[in-house]
Amino acid sequence: MMTINEIKEYLPQRYPFLLVDRVLELVPGERVVAIKNVTANEPHFNGHFPHEPVMPGVLIIEAMTQAAGVLGFITAGKRPADGYNYLLVGTDKARFKRPVVPGDQLELRATLLAVRRNILKFGCEAWVDGNLVASAETLVAEQKIG
Repeated sequence: MMTINEIKEYLPQRYPFLLVDRVLELVPGERVVAIKNVTANEPHFNGHFPHEPVMPGVLIIEAMTQAAGVLGFITAGKRPADGYNYLLVGTDKARFKRPVVPGDQLELRATLLAVRRNILKFGCEAWVDGNLVASAETLVAEQKIG
């Protein structure tokens, strides 16, 4: 289990773009299960859509990929503070099954599928109340910064 303060050690994003609130389970080199609490006061709901708020699909993909990023950093034994970052470089097979709305709790699941040099491939899913709401394969590239 990781709290938000521990997550911030592995993800460089900050409000309003930090989309992982808690890590429930993590097996380095294998999988991660994390939580994103969807709240009505998030800025994107002002325009998407004001009278019928729906979390944008791109943000669901970003949340899944951020959870995968935590797994990637821990698997590699690296952190942003050490001068590393992971950048989203590809998304394949993205599917959305139902809208995600304020009050939902996204359970983000990511499985490490492959590593080739500095590219990591993840199978990602987002679940709400035991129902699959989105899935995708994502590619992230490790970047040395600084």
